[in-house]
Amino acid sequence: MKTWLLDAGPLIAYLDRSDPDHEPVAACLESFTGRLVTTGAVITEAMHFLAPAERGPDTLASFVAASDLEIFDYAQPSELRHAADLMAKYHDLPMDYADATLVLLGARLGVAEILTLDRRGFGVFRLPRRKRFRLVLDER
Repeated sequence: MKTWLLDAGPLIAYLDRSDPDHEPVAACLESFTGRLVTTGAVITEAMHFLAPAERGPDTLASFVAASDLEIFDYAQPSELRHAADLMAKYHDLPMDYADATLVLLGARLGVAEILTLDRRGFGVFRLPRRKRFRLVLDER
């Protein structure tokens, strides 16, 4: 089964119909039949940006439940250390904590396909053995 990492940008764009990236993200997500995975940090970031909308948090919670989105947590001390190391390595882009957790999740699961709007960051970030991420929005 195909697995995609899901970043906060497309998640927000999908749930907010007024977002300029809504249509391409919706087309991408609605045609996808594989497994979607993300991290708690990504969900926190999305919830933060969707909170001002009247039904934003409810819409996010409903999407997570309906999509069977798998959420992984990276808050243990060793994981925080790895995330901090990645953030230091890519400080010039910059890499935030949510990005770092997606890199860690991709490495853990052996997944390079990511649904993201952060082409600059994920075009540079690397998985183990210098493997590049595949930006699925750019392949459509």
